[in-house]
Amino acid sequence: MEYVLLGFFTGLSLILAIGAQNIFVIEQGLKKQHIFLVCLICSVSDLILIFLGIFLFHYFNQFFNHTVELILNILLILFLLHFIYTKLKINFSEIHFHDELTNISKTNIFIKTLGFTYLNPHVYSDTVFFLGNFSKNYLLNQKIAFGIGAAIASFLFFFALGYLSNYLSKYAKSKKVWRVINIFIITFMSILVLYIVKEIL
Repeated sequence: MEYVLLGFFTGLSLILAIGAQNIFVIEQGLKKQHIFLVCLICSVSDLILIFLGIFLFHYFNQFFNHTVELILNILLILFLLHFIYTKLKINFSEIHFHDELTNISKTNIFIKTLGFTYLNPHVYSDTVFFLGNFSKNYLLNQKIAFGIGAAIASFLFFFALGYLSNYLSKYAKSKKVWRVINIFIITFMSILVLYIVKEIL
């Protein structure tokens, strides 16, 4: 139980940082767009990456070099720029509010969620590398307990984030509110792109 709690609080401390993935989960919760699917993908992805890190840390540490990180960063920049572009189109055009909130397919959401999850190098640094490195000297049963604790933290966090945002969506039903939300998202994502470019340079 000690290692489950250690994994839980370690995982929670890493995942609490505001990032592109968390902002996306919040947005889908506010829009009530396939919240369960989004939260499930994020949570299961974390679980997979956590246990990859725990059991295969040395293998990944050997092959995950700066070139791979650079490629992921470039892909993430392109993904975020496309996302920002779509947000700008929505914010500066005449939209039908009801359609904007409902007309989006599961496939679209699935692909977007995978993009925000697997194109983000910080997801790997937090799950695969940090948690893997942190637990590398544990015994097998301790590693499993630690991984379970960290995975539970991810499931609780993402589902709480998604459904709390869903609950708060009743306060965000006007076009004006959504334009403000979109401006915040555009600003945040733009700062994130600049930060990634700075890291690359």
